[in-house]
Amino acid sequence: MQQDLLHRYIFDQLDVRGELVQIENTYQEMIANHNYPAPVQALLGELLVATCLLTATLKFEGEIAVQLQGDGPVKYAVINGDDKQNMRGIARLQGEVQGSTIKDLIGNGYMVITITPTKGERYQGIVPLEHDTLDKCLESYFEQSEQLKTRLWFATEIAAGSAKAAGLFLQVLPVNKDKSVEDFTHLEAISNTIKDEELLNLDANTVLTRLYHEDNPQLFEPQSINFRCGCSRDKTIAALVNIGQDALLDDVKEKGEVKISCHYCLKDYVFNEQDIKAIFN
Repeated sequence: MQQDLLHRYIFDQLDVRGELVQIENTYQEMIANHNYPAPVQALLGELLVATCLLTATLKFEGEIAVQLQGDGPVKYAVINGDDKQNMRGIARLQGEVQGSTIKDLIGNGYMVITITPTKGERYQGIVPLEHDTLDKCLESYFEQSEQLKTRLWFATEIAAGSAKAAGLFLQVLPVNKDKSVEDFTHLEAISNTIKDEELLNLDANTVLTRLYHEDNPQLFEPQSINFRCGCSRDKTIAALVNIGQDALLDDVKEKGEVKISCHYCLKDYVFNEQDIKAIFN
């Protein structure tokens, strides 16, 4: 299976569009060394899939953030990405994780979808987390924001040294309402037969052929998905400038160095006394 790809597709005679995303390397890089409990790893995998699908669905150029936050043991979980499918993500815990549903992990909370286009105004949508699964929460988002019938199917698989996540998406096209609803109902029933192991392990062409061989799905060129943290020493220096030289030199005197760690990739940036003085000179 080709790894880390987003596929978009339509049907010759049906007023429905779809997306299929399968992610492995990006997912593994995102959770590596964070020591998240397995349910939190699975949550981040689903959130990663959801963000990739949203970037393609909402058709924008710029950045996107999809965040879950609440009063549960997972204080928040967020995926940041862009229309080029460059993704990064993180979760913050504030208690012991027990259970695996959205309610178990996030508690009473909501999903915030923030879109910052390269051109145009920033948009933010907020959806209460009223369902036990993320796919159902997202379906509510589409029902409220776009008023288009939408279905999603998510799957994750976590094992020693590997992690996979995948998702399937169907949405009616806003054309002939009666026909599109009928078409959607037909494809939804077929899609409900997909097994998690098929979604995770078969290549996109095989998945779509098995599901929709009588409906002639037409795939567009797939889009590659990548983990991209975006941190750098220069960006870290820019943040240090806001702290001020005296405070930084006090830290060096006390600890021998200033060490800044990236929350996303866990890379350390270390500065000694000479480095600090060079920044401000």
